Amino acid sequence: MKRTIFVTGFLILLVPRLLLAQHYPAKPVNILVGFAPGGSVDTVTRTLASKAEKFLGQPFAISNNSGGGGSVGLGIVAKERPDGYHLAGCTSTGLTMIPQLRTVPYKLEDFIPIIHFASMQTGLVVRADSPWKSFKELVDFARTNPGAVTYGTAGAGTTVHMAMEYVAKQEKIQWTHVPYMGALPAVTALLGGHIHAASCDTTWMPHVKDGKLRLLVTYEEKRMKAFPDVPTLKDLGYDFINVTMFIIATPKGTPPSVVKKLYDAFRKGMDDPEFIQTMGKFEYEVASQSSEDVKKQLEDTQARFQRIITELKIPRQVERK
Repeated sequence: MKRTIFVTGFLILLVPRLLLAQHYPAKPVNILVGFAPGGSVDTVTRTLASKAEKFLGQPFAISNNSGGGGSVGLGIVAKERPDGYHLAGCTSTGLTMIPQLRTVPYKLEDFIPIIHFASMQTGLVVRADSPWKSFKELVDFARTNPGAVTYGTAGAGTTVHMAMEYVAKQEKIQWTHVPYMGALPAVTALLGGHIHAASCDTTWMPHVKDGKLRLLVTYEEKRMKAFPDVPTLKDLGYDFINVTMFIIATPKGTPPSVVKKLYDAFRKGMDDPEFIQTMGKFEYEVASQSSEDVKKQLEDTQARFQRIITELKIPRQVERK
């Protein structure tokens, strides 16, 4: 009798999941982007979603809730039902690094990555009318003026924040970090003269091309095609390479068949010329890693940055009450 009750109970729990997977999607799918509207993460995510929805058969509804380098949005999505209707537009930083630096209401294991569709380009920019023509000049200025240089990022704990703190430790200098709600607010603050530099993704690219900002250094392994004369941190002798992935993720527990339907739709959307053109605008590398491949890379990235955090002796931030 007890066994019959157990089996019946199990089927009651299982049937809704089977029906969900069979009839999915039956309504619009929400994507919460954890960065400010108009920034590169928001732009490329919206473009991809607009191209993928025709393959999914339902529209994507995009909203934004920025802050904490994307962790605010991830915290919201982590609490949603794992039904495939609540997704996160995020970066690998929010999943792997930020939870190691401060208390957030989620962990990497709370999400299933659906697809890695792009790799970010990042770098440090200053105003074109600033006195610094090279990264070395900025470092030298910071050495003789401790704490005077202010730089903005898309949030504390992001890789672009980590890059600057890595240099500060290596050079034994001090500069002041100013976290913003996204790359666009940081670049806007720089253009307005409120900070001296912005360390972020290529949201700054059009302003560098039109001569308002100057790119001093980039953080990836190879130099950017658009700025071949600008060195990487690696070129300058710093053992730091940024690898930041753009990801669509869903709460853990989402049925595998739903994850596959979403992956297939996004993957087909990536072939659209408008999406490819948008990626080129920011000089991002197109990627198409599946859920299992992304999961493995995220776990490797988490371990790599744990070593960097330990090396830099970055303390875990204490939550203010």
